[in-house]
Amino acid sequence: MPLRAKILNPAMAGSTTRSLSTSSPQIRELPGDEPNDVLFNSQYGVRTITLNRPKKLNSLNGSMARKIIPRLQEWEKSQLANVVVIKGEGRAFCAGGDVTALAQDNQKGTEGQQASKDYFGLEYQLDHQIATYSKPYVAFIDGITMGGGVGLSVHAPFRIATENTVFAMPETTIGFFPDVGASFFLPRMDGELGMYLALTSEQLKGVNVFYAGIATHYLHSTSLPSLESRLSELQFKDSLNLQSRLQIINSTIEEFATGLPHDQPIAAPVGGQIRAAVDYVFQPANNFDDIITALEGLEQTQSDVEEIRSWAKRTRETILQRSPTSARVTLRQLREGGKWSIAETFRREHLIASRFMEHADFVEGVSSLLIRKPKTTPKWSPASSAEVSEQDVDGFFDGTPGLQLMGTGDYLDYPHAWVGLPREGEVEAYVSKKGGLTKDAVVSHFEEGNGGKQGTREKIEEILVRKTTEGGDGSVTWKR
Repeated sequence: MPLRAKILNPAMAGSTTRSLSTSSPQIRELPGDEPNDVLFNSQYGVRTITLNRPKKLNSLNGSMARKIIPRLQEWEKSQLANVVVIKGEGRAFCAGGDVTALAQDNQKGTEGQQASKDYFGLEYQLDHQIATYSKPYVAFIDGITMGGGVGLSVHAPFRIATENTVFAMPETTIGFFPDVGASFFLPRMDGELGMYLALTSEQLKGVNVFYAGIATHYLHSTSLPSLESRLSELQFKDSLNLQSRLQIINSTIEEFATGLPHDQPIAAPVGGQIRAAVDYVFQPANNFDDIITALEGLEQTQSDVEEIRSWAKRTRETILQRSPTSARVTLRQLREGGKWSIAETFRREHLIASRFMEHADFVEGVSSLLIRKPKTTPKWSPASSAEVSEQDVDGFFDGTPGLQLMGTGDYLDYPHAWVGLPREGEVEAYVSKKGGLTKDAVVSHFEEGNGGKQGTREKIEEILVRKTTEGGDGSVTWKR
């Protein structure tokens, strides 16, 4: 039976606090915390976290974070815990943070705003703990995975998507910004896909979450219980380092990969002509006005590609419906975030989040779309992008971040990036360096390099069609 939220380890009796160092923040459960919003289970070497608020789509709140943090600390020190698995009860993994409660707190004035800021500090401490965890961590993102749920999963070495997965970062819709480490992972996605997802809140579903690199594996949902049991059987020698353990777990997950859905090829916006348009519109040199102008240009193009014109119109209208302040701040955030380390990311995001807790758009966005019945159209302040000055945007970034993280782990790129499908930049580097290669040769190189991982051929072939030209001798050249 799953263990309930109370801590059963005698070493933790009387307290849910156990820090990794004497300087780490102390995390304690509070009297009002829900008793069963997170379930913990042990099966041989696997330790399982089950998010258990299905009626709320497992939306993350402080009560849940205050239970998960000390458990992760406990398991990190345990010689019996080999693998951590996190999953959600019901049709969602985790649909985000409990923003309704935060907006209601913010309406109480300065004290309520501070409570919201404290929540984000706690959430980011947990996300950083996951991002730098010293034991294998596997996220079953089977179902709705948005906002706070992305923070619980995307920084882990293993993220398993299924036919049920729905991914999105919808924060600009509610007058906020893509947080939970989005400053780090979105700019590191292929091309400008991350910027597009951030500004539009576009959803990715099923296997395309895997092709986009958000998930490292794609399995059918019916395989997850068997995989969890198989992971529990794994035994590691004490001398085996983390990299070797990750390789074993990766191979174990691949044992359950029974193929990709043949009726779901790489779809827009991850691939094809729409993906090429994404990279053109959101290219790093473009500011906010340039993005809108580029979309208007595609709308008016005389091209026969109606799909592109429709996409451009829809994307422009979508972005202009978002909070103008959120959109401008998000653009700056992702442009700068590509240079931040993982620890710096969470500290800076807490500063930005704190500014948003003091801004009218967050309460207005959440109230209009999630609290008021029926929904209403948010009345943003300022109402248009032209009214948001550079000084307004600067105000979200100025100041010294004060968030204290749980540990000292840090890096500039994911140390476990090899687990997923090859990145577009890797393909570009290989094609450009070698020269004279055929498409088949490029595909074979990457398939051999990752042991024939499913999805490799499909992704490499799509990249080569979109990003290279083929000569008369069959060799490919990267487009400039």
